Amino acid sequence: MTAVTSLTLTQPDDWHLHIRDGDVLRDVLPHTAKQFARAIIMPNLRPPVTTVALASAYRSRIEAQLQASSISDFTPLMTLYLTDNTPADEVRKARAAGIAGFKLYPAGATTNSDAGVTDLKYCYATLEVMQKEGVPLLMHGEVTHADIDVFDREAVFIDTILEPLRRDFPELKIVFEHITTRQAAHYVRDADTKNKNTLAATITPQHLLLNRNAIFAGGIRPHHYCLPVLKREEHRLALVEAATSGNPRFFLGTDSAPHAKGLKENGCGCAGCYTAFNALGLYAEVFEAANQLHRLEAFASFYGPDFYGMPRNTKTITLHKVPEKVPHELPLAETVVVPLRAGETIAWSLAE
Repeated sequence: MTAVTSLTLTQPDDWHLHIRDGDVLRDVLPHTAKQFARAIIMPNLRPPVTTVALASAYRSRIEAQLQASSISDFTPLMTLYLTDNTPADEVRKARAAGIAGFKLYPAGATTNSDAGVTDLKYCYATLEVMQKEGVPLLMHGEVTHADIDVFDREAVFIDTILEPLRRDFPELKIVFEHITTRQAAHYVRDADTKNKNTLAATITPQHLLLNRNAIFAGGIRPHHYCLPVLKREEHRLALVEAATSGNPRFFLGTDSAPHAKGLKENGCGCAGCYTAFNALGLYAEVFEAANQLHRLEAFASFYGPDFYGMPRNTKTITLHKVPEKVPHELPLAETVVVPLRAGETIAWSLAE
């Protein structure tokens, strides 16, 4: 079999992305825009993006930065941060404004999630309107109870929150974001959706490439710490199987999350991996190792827009089997961010 040395794909989208704001936004946005045509922008700023008005203002800041960076072919897809008190009428406003979805952070689950949902029952009136209007719910799939082991929180979430939610709202469109376990992969794969396109999952490059040993290889590796945390090898293998299976319920979402180096390398480090520098090259490594490069385009470029009811992109991009050296550090406002694979290489690089 002839080795593949070049791969041309319909330009993909990133269905889960953190770009922050201000000077951080300036430094990280070009990394995403050189690969992806669109991206779902996470709303966990300080303060969180909880209303259409706040999302509109945030979009304007992103668009201003795109213009300042001479980027003309990238579209931010805005989301709202769901709270216990999100009014149902905000859903109707969001639908009219083209908001892509509402993000559910269980309170305390991850970065800037303090204002998150404490009990999903408080949101039922809002979820009812979301179901009626066809507005997706994007879920950080973990429970946050102190008595639940951190490695079990995703599996417990499925049993205690996701399954009851889907029974109560069978037509609500749900994205189970950044799944990390065999239980989540199999749940999404096998879920009965009554022939409706109502359940999907995103998978990150770090959860496809790394297991939890990577956090402790030769000492604590804070730049491999993310939430949900990396899991055992059996779970990584289940995610690879799901991502490369050709099942349209699984698609690309990097969850790339920029944190200053000093905030990662301290006594209480932030959670998040910065993968935007060459995320597509990282995914290509996974698919190549699984002998499934022919399925990368659908995972990266087709299944996400199909689920969200958006048109597929028409432009293409090309990857070459040419190693790319990853810098040890990248600029991040007044400091630096350490990207995943820092100081090493990624086997695939984006054609100029």
